[in-house]
Amino acid sequence: MPQFMDYHEDLKLPDEAIQQITQETKDEKSDQFGVRQIELFHNPDGKVYCLLEAPDAEAVRSHHAALGVPCGEVHQVSGLL
Repeated sequence: MPQFMDYHEDLKLPDEAIQQITQETKDEKSDQFGVRQIELFHNPDGKVYCLLEAPDAEAVRSHHAALGVPCGEVHQVSGLL
């Protein structure tokens, strides 16, 4: 399955949201669009990078829209391993 990364400039995540995302990532849970969180990188300033597994970039955009989170550019990426 392809992997995608997107960036959020100002998305301050509450601890509860981080805990939920962490658990869903551990459980390898996919949503109704076939999107699965692989990793999430964040800092207290609200800078957030999402690494997601998805059928395509449009599924990533739909995933964010369903959560009410604005989604900027979505880039298909590959890892080293």
